[in-house]
Amino acid sequence: MSTATQSSTAGPDAGPDVSILAGRTHEFVRQKVIPIEDRFDGDVTMAGGDDLRRHLQAQAHEHGLLAPQAPVEYGGLNLSMVERARVLEAAGYSLFGAMAINAAAPDEGNMHLLAHVATAQQRAEYLAPLVRGEVRSAFAMTEPAPGAGSDPAALATTATKAPGGWRIDGRKAFITGADGAGFFIIMARTRGQAGDRGGATMFLAPAGMPGLQVGRHIPTMDRSMVGGHCEVSFDRLLVPDAAVLGEVDEGFRHAQVRLGPARMTHVMRWLGAAVRAHETAVEYAAARRGFGSPLAELGLAQQLIADNEIDLAATRALLDVACAALDAGSAASQETSIAKTFAGEAIGRVVDRAVQLCGGLGVSADLPVARIAREVRPFRVYDGPSEVHRYAIARRAVKAARRRASS
Repeated sequence: MSTATQSSTAGPDAGPDVSILAGRTHEFVRQKVIPIEDRFDGDVTMAGGDDLRRHLQAQAHEHGLLAPQAPVEYGGLNLSMVERARVLEAAGYSLFGAMAINAAAPDEGNMHLLAHVATAQQRAEYLAPLVRGEVRSAFAMTEPAPGAGSDPAALATTATKAPGGWRIDGRKAFITGADGAGFFIIMARTRGQAGDRGGATMFLAPAGMPGLQVGRHIPTMDRSMVGGHCEVSFDRLLVPDAAVLGEVDEGFRHAQVRLGPARMTHVMRWLGAAVRAHETAVEYAAARRGFGSPLAELGLAQQLIADNEIDLAATRALLDVACAALDAGSAASQETSIAKTFAGEAIGRVVDRAVQLCGGLGVSADLPVARIAREVRPFRVYDGPSEVHRYAIARRAVKAARRRASS
């Protein structure tokens, strides 16, 4: 094991039980999950989609690994953010690993949201079967232009009061996992108009309701997400008052409960994938000879390896800082933005260097590096593009400076 992998199973805040759990997760992923990923080049649809998910999650349940992030009373392991960091990194060593232990997006983030915001009845109806892996879910926020994307205030989908409930109308795009989802969490505007701050509400809606239509899969470069990234439309979708998740007009505030933690669990999973790409490249460079010596003994190759080790260690450190802040009860907006931005770019650098070290094999399906490169590139866009996070980071820094100057 390289230094990068050794440190991935023993963080400073992780107790021995978490280290053991991370180790068991790593072994489960290597033995049960990676052979399937390799056979189908990381294409989850070709590998079986939901049938594969159910098969792997049943095995994860038998190994005591299912839903490490979810509440114990619903069948999860209830790990804190710091504790789950090493476990989800170990799962992320395979592109299918997070799915296998029921900690993949968007379900993982939706479990967190439901656990903190939903009513007891909503948790029984939606959270419990989600944790058990009986259903999948989708979070319907993003819209076609000029609707909500990086700027949530552009939210155009509307929810209008109707007798006994609400009528939802609008269109969504890039909704991960929508095809085959058992239910949707829908963000819709209940006050004001597109461009206004605030005035959004979240609603729960089972799939198959009249007026809820899952459209085409939007072709994307990544292939490891069950249910794809779909267009979804709402045409006079009627939901009861009991479908409101949280409070009316407080949807944006409640969404923050999900946002920071979900960004960090993305970092955890993709960090695991980057570790696998790096380890693959180092093993290849140590065995491949060129110009009279092993590739790993050449200076330029050593620089690529060293820079990867640095980026992996720095990503892990920033991740742990953000997770500790979240566990302490902070919104951790600055910490999670910094960690997400750095990680998205550092993970991309690590995998790109791994491709370069592996040469022709690095762009082939004979090694996992090319498919990992394909999967991690969208992370610089998903959950907030790097440019939007930099904008937010700078605004918070300037605001803090002005506050200090006026005190």
